[in-house]
Amino acid sequence: MKKIIAVDGPAGAGKSTVSKIVAARLGYTYIDTGAMYRAVALKVLENGKSVEDVIRDIEIKLDEAGKVFLDGREVTKEIRTPEVSRGASDVAKCGFVRKKLTELQRQMATQGSVIMDGRDIGTQVLPNADLKIFLTATVEERARRRFEELKAKGFAADFEQIKKEISLRDKQDSEREIAPLAMAEDAILLDTTNLTIEQVVAKILRLAQA
Repeated sequence: MKKIIAVDGPAGAGKSTVSKIVAARLGYTYIDTGAMYRAVALKVLENGKSVEDVIRDIEIKLDEAGKVFLDGREVTKEIRTPEVSRGASDVAKCGFVRKKLTELQRQMATQGSVIMDGRDIGTQVLPNADLKIFLTATVEERARRRFEELKAKGFAADFEQIKKEISLRDKQDSEREIAPLAMAEDAILLDTTNLTIEQVVAKILRLAQA
């Protein structure tokens, strides 16, 4: 049984949804690193301070149920707005933010069996993970998923705009100087475009139990 599982991939590939289910099935701790960057972005937006000021004394915690806490306040829903999503991409470019959060993520991974998802888990955060998965899907499919997700949550959504934003996010994530989005050499590629959530979960469970 693989103890440390790293799941990477672009926005909208299904990393969080799938990883959360796999963690529950295996009894592992699920760590959503994207939520941590979103929490930083939320604090910047709310306080109007610089990222440098915000990151200095920020406190981010994730519980076993997947809830996110920022400085002691639950912000699970607040970090999922389109505005925070855009802000998360900006703060993720900052080296000092990545350094602080990477240290925290590595500490979390020492507390038992975990599945951690993000953009640079297999390449930067947990390069020695027992299993590395790279989830992807076409831009059109990822945009469709995000469109449906936003509509379900009551947000106004425009498919073409979402598609443009995802394409831009892909470009920014893959071209940034610090910890760019990339598939680790020893990662297993899973294209989820034509797969259901349960099919992707089943594939990862088989790999984890091999």
